[in-house]
Amino acid sequence: MEKNHLSKLLDKIVDPEKAENLLKEWRKNGEKVVFTNGCFDILHRGHVVYLAKSADLGQRLIIGLNSDASVRAQQKGPERPINDEQSRALLLAALDFTDVIIVYDDATPLHLIKTLLPDILVKGADYDENETDSTKKTYIVGSDIVRNNGGQVKTIALEQGFSTTSIVNKIKD
Repeated sequence: MEKNHLSKLLDKIVDPEKAENLLKEWRKNGEKVVFTNGCFDILHRGHVVYLAKSADLGQRLIIGLNSDASVRAQQKGPERPINDEQSRALLLAALDFTDVIIVYDDATPLHLIKTLLPDILVKGADYDENETDSTKKTYIVGSDIVRNNGGQVKTIALEQGFSTTSIVNKIKD
C-alpha cells in the first residue's frame, strides 16, 4: 500500500545512523550528496531559494537542523526558536528537493559532518569558503574535513531582505 503524504515527509526526518545508511546507498548509485545546516526558524523565501540552490549542486540534499536547545545555545534571543524543532523539520521535509533532515543538539554540525562526509558542504555567502581560521566568524565548520576527504565547500549568495529576525521585528512593529 502506498504511504500517505505525511508519512513520506516524516520518513525524511532521520537520525544520523539512518542518514549514513542512505548515504552509502546513494554513493553506490554515484549520487553526489550535499549538506547544509541551520535553524530555519520561520521558513521564508530566502531559506527556500538557498536550499533549492544547494540541492542543485548534487543529487541528494541533507539538512542538519539545529534542535531547540541548540538554537537557544546560540543566544539568538529569549523568544527563539519561535517554531519547535519538529515543526521546523516537517516544513523542511515538505520541500520536494530535500532528502534528509537530521535534528542535532550540538552547537555546530561538526560531528554530523565528520560522520556523513558529504561530497559538498554549503553555507550562505555570509561565510567564506576559503577561510581556514576556525576562530573567525566566517569560517565554515567542517570545511577542512570535507576538503581533506575530497569534497568541495561552496557558498551561496543570500536573498537580500529576507531573514527570520526581520520577520520577527515586522510582526512586533
